[in-house]
Amino acid sequence: MQKVLFTLFMLLAVCAANAQTYSIVIKEGHVIDPKNNINGIMDVAITDGKIVQVAKNIDPKGATQVVNAKGMYVTPGIIDIHGHVFIGTEPDHYLSNGLTAVMPDGFTFRVGCTTIVDCGGAGWKSFPTFKKNIIDNSQTRVLSFLNIVGEGMRGGAYEQDINDMNPKMAAMVAKQNKEYVVGFKLAHFQGPEWTPVDRVVEAGKLANMPVIIDFGGNNPPLSIEELFMKRLRPGDIYTHTYTLLDGNVRETVVDEATKKVKPFVFEAQKRGIIFDVGYGGASFNFTQAIPALKAGFFPNTISTDLHTGSMNGSMKDILSIMSKFVNMGMDEASVIKASTWAPAQVIKREELGHMSVGAIADVAILNMREGNFGFYDKTGYKIEGKKKFECEMTIKDGKIVYDLNGIANPVVVPKTASTQKASSTSAKGGGH
Repeated sequence: MQKVLFTLFMLLAVCAANAQTYSIVIKEGHVIDPKNNINGIMDVAITDGKIVQVAKNIDPKGATQVVNAKGMYVTPGIIDIHGHVFIGTEPDHYLSNGLTAVMPDGFTFRVGCTTIVDCGGAGWKSFPTFKKNIIDNSQTRVLSFLNIVGEGMRGGAYEQDINDMNPKMAAMVAKQNKEYVVGFKLAHFQGPEWTPVDRVVEAGKLANMPVIIDFGGNNPPLSIEELFMKRLRPGDIYTHTYTLLDGNVRETVVDEATKKVKPFVFEAQKRGIIFDVGYGGASFNFTQAIPALKAGFFPNTISTDLHTGSMNGSMKDILSIMSKFVNMGMDEASVIKASTWAPAQVIKREELGHMSVGAIADVAILNMREGNFGFYDKTGYKIEGKKKFECEMTIKDGKIVYDLNGIANPVVVPKTASTQKASSTSAKGGGH
């Protein structure tokens, strides 16, 4: 009898092992996972917040949810390394606890973005407020490029105060919060001095983190060749790469007279300088981007510079920018790499941006719409395009957080903190 029971127990154990169950199985999508050189029709299985299998024909039987992704791209969750999400209530604080930044969850999941880096909104003085109010209260994974200015990106005279650019304090706060801080930001400084650049790089050296530079303005402009080749280190980031500002205050990467990429720009990229789009409200021109791409000078990373001054202008969102680069001739796989695995590497968060077995299950499912679309920049320069990315679904940490058309079976509406609170209130008889 004991032998029979033991045999039965072993059979049940084998059956249980063979009857693998999953939280989510994504079926028949076109998987693009640049880290793992995957570019083809595959299934993806998720369990306990992790990627557990990427393969042909995964059996969905027993899966809690099955997602039909036929005809769609399945990519790692998008990583936007240049956004502004330190929103607050102070009218004179610009992008540091002010009214111009945005709440991340309202503008991330709906475009496939699972991670956003607030780019310099908080300085070492204001980071605790940023963490308490935004990082700790967001479903989106929110990280920070800490501003070298202690007050953060408050605009005006605050960002011109060299005395508030303290590398030691910035590095100390960054190291104390290395789970969230990925580097340092310098932005908007007006003048001929190199001191601000040198101080932010010093902070980067002290904390062993990259810096991201929104080069300020001066007339005549400071040399970007000197910036790239003498001031910055390999791995440091130059944002607003394709911008042409009025007033001859910032040097361009493309010579406006010849329409040629300046030779030292290619050398800088080979040296390891990271070129980021940082589209923004006034930081992208087709007259720079089109000749650059034609010459083979592509961005390392694609980002938005998201805030209320850019999202309703020509920028729109990360997918709109990705669509522009596709329509300018950059292939889809390269655009997806510049929006996922490349930024993960740049900010040294290599646990993100890919779908390796065992990786965090951050996934974007993107539909590539075909039709006649118009894309314009801040000057009104317009190009016509035939392709446009649209987000169908976003999965973060193994849970569906956005489903545009209900492609999950069954559809499960995610509960947010507010809906849970409302349900609790209703149960007590106080809600409507």
